Amino acid sequence: MMLRNMMPRNGLPSDEAFRATLDHSGYAVIPSLVDGRACAALASMYDGAADRFRSTVTMARHGFGRGEYKYLARPLPDLVQNLRETLYPPLSVIANEWAERLRTPQRWPAHHSEFLDTCAAAGQLRPTPLLLRYGPGDYNRLHQDLYGDIYFPLQVIVLLDAPQRDFEGGELLLVESRPRMQSRPIVIPLAQGDAAIIPVRERPIRSSRGWSKAIVRHGVAEIRSGARRTLGVIFHDAA
Repeated sequence: MMLRNMMPRNGLPSDEAFRATLDHSGYAVIPSLVDGRACAALASMYDGAADRFRSTVTMARHGFGRGEYKYLARPLPDLVQNLRETLYPPLSVIANEWAERLRTPQRWPAHHSEFLDTCAAAGQLRPTPLLLRYGPGDYNRLHQDLYGDIYFPLQVIVLLDAPQRDFEGGELLLVESRPRMQSRPIVIPLAQGDAAIIPVRERPIRSSRGWSKAIVRHGVAEIRSGARRTLGVIFHDAA
């Protein structure tokens, strides 16, 4: 078993509480989306066959922090492909609601394959799902996962190792910035197999004048001990 049976066919909890949490907190978590065996299989893939990856990034070399990550090559692993295809449709509904609130012209098709056609037309052809690995002293600076002019507003981060058992530290962080306000820090608590749904670049926030835009960046706090590995599911492809 790879994905928990708790996930409905459309990929997300169907009640309004999920959207309300995303609106209120700036993120939402699907608990235990991926089971322990699948987490271990994905984590072990990191040191597996090189042809499963299209590129490797050493973060310190680029000033991104410390640690390393690898972009998966096509064909993507079945679980990753399934997550992309299953989670995209319900998230596209939320993305279209956000676009309406922010009065932006971009609208998102109902199926992920259609969205990839849009990416391809813009010259974005390289897959972006990735595996990340951090050891003691490693961290990830605040950033946004933009790989071209076309980007989907939401992404998914799945924790593959167990906090306190496999590593300490390494909290997933969001920082939310709004005009004329100090930035808001957010720490997202995750257990092994949990999936965090976070904004890629911005999200709408209700204001006294309707809806305003908050800019969001994410990162990872320093690992104090052990090893922390994650799967990043990004829905747009890269230029």
